[in-house]
Amino acid sequence: MTNLNYSEIMVRYGELSTKGKNRMRFISRLAQNIREVLTEFPTISVKGERDRAHIYLNGAAYAPLAEKLVKVFGIQNFSPAIKVDKNMPAIEAAVATLMKNVYQEGMTFKITAKRSDHDFELDSTELNRELGHTVIMAVPHAKVQMKKPDIDLRVEIRPDFAYLSYETIKGAGGLPVGTAGKGMLMLSGGIDSPVAGYLALKRGVEIEAVHFASPPYTSPGALKKAKDLASKLTVFGGDIQFIEVPFTEIQEEIKEKVPMPYLMTVTRRFMMRVVDEIRARRHGQVIINGESLGQVASQTLGSMTAINAVTTTPVIRPVVTMDKLEIIELAEKIDTFNISIQPFEDCCTIFAPPQPKTNPKLENAEKFEARMDIDSLVQRAVDGIMVSQITGEAQIDDLEAAIQDLL
Repeated sequence: MTNLNYSEIMVRYGELSTKGKNRMRFISRLAQNIREVLTEFPTISVKGERDRAHIYLNGAAYAPLAEKLVKVFGIQNFSPAIKVDKNMPAIEAAVATLMKNVYQEGMTFKITAKRSDHDFELDSTELNRELGHTVIMAVPHAKVQMKKPDIDLRVEIRPDFAYLSYETIKGAGGLPVGTAGKGMLMLSGGIDSPVAGYLALKRGVEIEAVHFASPPYTSPGALKKAKDLASKLTVFGGDIQFIEVPFTEIQEEIKEKVPMPYLMTVTRRFMMRVVDEIRARRHGQVIINGESLGQVASQTLGSMTAINAVTTTPVIRPVVTMDKLEIIELAEKIDTFNISIQPFEDCCTIFAPPQPKTNPKLENAEKFEARMDIDSLVQRAVDGIMVSQITGEAQIDDLEAAIQDLL
């Protein structure tokens, strides 16, 4: 990437072109997500318009900003641009300097001019001709090619300034996070659930990460691991609410009153009840988890049926048909794999039976659960949740927790 003095980035949308009357809502959310992802660059400003968004750098370095921008869902591609005074001598001088900087032997080029200021002295065709001549004068051995040139130098004449750009960087695609509603992600700390969260984010679902902790059986390291995984997901669309659920009482009750082969089934049914109650209180629409069909005993169709029976809320399983190697490949791509394999046990493994039921009977699970006060256990767990806001590398405790720390 060449060291040029870029002043803004022009962002082009992906699937937003199909959104009709809802288009500006999608654009507004994308602009908000971009601001959240780029919070470490305080000088920038973002303006979302109908055909594209503009990120004004205001002195911010382009390269590190671009590394974050390529991961934001809802962006088809983007181009860094140089701002130039809106007169032909200034534009010609900038074009000549830029081409001398980026042109290499054997490359082809073309000029693509766009004039939104119709009072400018030349129209688009005249600009193409004049600036093409400027390039030939500056780089005599440059060759013009209209179809798929190596350098497509775009010149846009706007009411305030002229803007030059020549690079087009591919974006992450998908939909802006938050435009498809909100779901509760069951984030265990393993390899699969962060990948499931990533795939839900890509389709525009805002996620809140629900993590079950059972101290002293699970360690502070396991909790930090889950928060670190949530932090990795913020690069795709902004802040994530992290919900820690106290699960020790429920797990001890299950261990005491449920036969070993059904420990996992009943544990997962309680988790589903708890996350569904959290979803209802926090106005989520779906539950998301990282179950992959047949990968472990609790993820057979029989087990899924028995576990799902406790809720009528839709449960989305983005990785359900993927092989483990496919999931690992995605985990490596989104930089969660090395965190996921850290050796901290989570709630699903601490009391895992050696031979769990792979095809549990619903009536048996319900019979064992009848020995417990289900509603009270669930309500106490939900009442005891702790909420944090994950913002990249930082975590901001909720207001109530912050007040308690001051007392």
